[in-house]
Amino acid sequence: MASLVLKMSVSLDGYVAPTDGSTDWVAAGRSPDGASWTLETVSNASAHLMGATTYARWASFWPSAPGPFAKPMNDIPKVVFSDSLESADWAETTIASGDLTEAVTRLKQEQTSGYLLAQGGARFARSLVETGLIDEYRLAVHPVVLGAGERLFTAPLTIEPISTTAFSGGAVAHVFAAHP
Repeated sequence: MASLVLKMSVSLDGYVAPTDGSTDWVAAGRSPDGASWTLETVSNASAHLMGATTYARWASFWPSAPGPFAKPMNDIPKVVFSDSLESADWAETTIASGDLTEAVTRLKQEQTSGYLLAQGGARFARSLVETGLIDEYRLAVHPVVLGAGERLFTAPLTIEPISTTAFSGGAVAHVFAAHP
């Protein structure tokens, strides 16, 4: 059975997106070593899980994007969770609809090894947190304070530190195991 890993960028004050939903703040703390850590996380996934909003943005960008992230983003299977999306034109993409908990549980059982990687939008990530099905959190904490916006966590959660990696640009990657 595969595990579910959630990879998110987080500000020092715990926000994953400012009130306008932009992601340009993530540039704070970017570095080659941080990019390598992220590329390794993305490249080793068995499948990428995302919500419809992230899918719409990424499907218009990744198929023609240059650089080292393009290959794993295009070649690794993707699952977009949506009750309204009728088709997915990005190669290697399937649509999951209905109950999120049931769909993720089924995907974890169908995948016999590796991990399913969820990343992208705050609402989708928060929905996954609320299911209790996330096995591991990979949080890249960036050296910026947003002051307001979208939070990933809205209720107490028991997690156990696995590793911490500091990057030359000031960001720090924290990996945590989730406990039921």
